[in-house]
Amino acid sequence: MDRHSKINNVAILGLCGNFFLLCIKLYIGLITRSQAMIADGLNSAGDVFASVMTFIGNRISSKPGDTDHPYGHGKAEYIFSMIISFSLLLVAFSIFRSSLNSLTNRETFTYSPWLVVVALTTIIVKLLLYFYCHHIGLKYKSLLAIANSADHRNDVFISLLTLLSIISGYYNISVIDGIAGMIISFWIAYTGIQIFYSAYSVLMDTNISNELMQEMALMLDNIKGIDHIDAIISKPVGLNFLLIVKVSIDANLSIYEGHKISDDIKDTLLTLDHIEDVVVHLNPAQFHPPEIHTE
Repeated sequence: MDRHSKINNVAILGLCGNFFLLCIKLYIGLITRSQAMIADGLNSAGDVFASVMTFIGNRISSKPGDTDHPYGHGKAEYIFSMIISFSLLLVAFSIFRSSLNSLTNRETFTYSPWLVVVALTTIIVKLLLYFYCHHIGLKYKSLLAIANSADHRNDVFISLLTLLSIISGYYNISVIDGIAGMIISFWIAYTGIQIFYSAYSVLMDTNISNELMQEMALMLDNIKGIDHIDAIISKPVGLNFLLIVKVSIDANLSIYEGHKISDDIKDTLLTLDHIEDVVVHLNPAQFHPPEIHTE
């Protein structure tokens, strides 16, 4: 099964799991007036939207290159990841406002053992989804899958806060419910900002990491004929990167010899993951005029 099929599974499993949790959380939360459970339910509504965006974004990014998009449609993955980040920030604001109103109005909720059951069910379901999405995200280096895994991981901690709120309600410490809801909103907002920054960095053509730059420089140092590395520039294309490499070589070398060095550079760097293509520009390092022997 290819990369896009695996990410498609991430979206479908997330959609089914989140929709199930959305229904039971809001039903129990509204009956008991638990702000933490309602906040958790609204978070699941955001998760349903994120799963839909993952599915659509993955479908678009899986399209092959065409005349208008020679490097494919991979950046759609980052565009839809950014949409997910906006939805998380919107959910965070809604939860924060609701929880703040609960605190200021000193609202209470009715304890029910079903609140505990729903919270524990959420924790189990979200743990299973997290491990699966995290594995797919790391294996295929997919921001969409990683964004989903981070969301599932956060939901585990959010549900633990909800469980704490429920237990405090059992002992008539209702203020914890509103505080838990506010903490949940901050957590969701933090995740949204992280996902936004990751997508923004790629869409704004941010360069690859210094560590990878140094690794590439070491690889080029082992290629015979390179006098000096002038520049290594990367540009995101689709899901991968286009490298523009500028090196200086001996100006006395023939075109054939220079072409051979260029091929060696390209073949070496293409062994790295997510390198779509390598463009090499050769600069003359210095010119040594041929010696003229006279008798």
